[in-house]
Amino acid sequence: MANRKAHLEKVVATDALGRATSYHVAQMAGVSQSAVSRCFRAGGSIAPETRRRVEAAAAKLGYQPNAFASGLITKRTNLVAVIISNLTNLYYPEVLAALSHRLDQRGMRVLLFALEHESDIDAALDQVWRYRVDGAICAARLSAAQLRTFERHKVPVVLYNRTGEGAPAASVCCDSVDGENILVDRLLAAGYRRFGIIGGPEDSFVGRQRVEAAAARLKSHGITPAIVGGHFSHDSGAAGLRALLGTKERPEAIICANDLMAIGAIDAARHEFGLDLPRDLSIVGFDGVGPARWPSYLLTTIRQPVNRMTDAAVTMIVERIETPGLPPETRTFAGQLLEGRSAMLGSND
Repeated sequence: MANRKAHLEKVVATDALGRATSYHVAQMAGVSQSAVSRCFRAGGSIAPETRRRVEAAAAKLGYQPNAFASGLITKRTNLVAVIISNLTNLYYPEVLAALSHRLDQRGMRVLLFALEHESDIDAALDQVWRYRVDGAICAARLSAAQLRTFERHKVPVVLYNRTGEGAPAASVCCDSVDGENILVDRLLAAGYRRFGIIGGPEDSFVGRQRVEAAAARLKSHGITPAIVGGHFSHDSGAAGLRALLGTKERPEAIICANDLMAIGAIDAARHEFGLDLPRDLSIVGFDGVGPARWPSYLLTTIRQPVNRMTDAAVTMIVERIETPGLPPETRTFAGQLLEGRSAMLGSND
């Protein structure tokens, strides 16, 4: 009698919320609640006929599984923190869309933390711990101490487009050094000897790496480029172009640390200085974002293999969620040279 009373109280309580629960679906479909859970869990094993009955009952009742309740059972939130700095950089929205799609295919959701600057990472990490995410993909700079914090919280992390600094970490990278070497070598082969470089933010690992790689390659040929800073934005590319053209020895070729700055530099060169590209000046970028291929720009750049990189990042984080303690590894991908009309390149023979 007591059990019957408890059963009725449970039905009344859940009905009072105005929402169907897995209990109601199970009763209508004539199956157990665990069968309902398996039906709506990614990878759950359930007989086709049972699945049909459960889905029919769920549709009739308007039932939607509660992700948080499922997490209490599986001990997972099915949330992956994605930490990205500078979303104004056109490359990262493309990365975010690809990561979201691939995680969704794995039954996981993105919890986005967008940083204005890479150095803002500490405040974001405080929030990451509160949401008890299953893992993190981080496209921002992490110190050795911050990487150790992930270990203490037992949250696996994969670094995107950077490697661990001072501590080993799982990471996915585009080979920025090789990409810059390709650009420099082809510009040198075209006969250019006066170079300028527009870099990214001072706290950007990727920006610093690209600038250092291009400058080192030029130095190996006895050339010291003029270098100005930027912020990965269109305006900073235009400002960098103005600064470089104001130097005593105006560059013949300008290397930008990303495409958006290169586009800003092209606009300033054309509309403020009346220059014809590539006859009067060559400009190259890095990333291969969509607007870089628009007919008005056709930027010469290095295209990062976003699909391959994001697929690798998701595979690596899922592996580390499912198998804690996997050793660090780095997967490096080569970029692809996209020849456009913004630069004159020599032969690579």
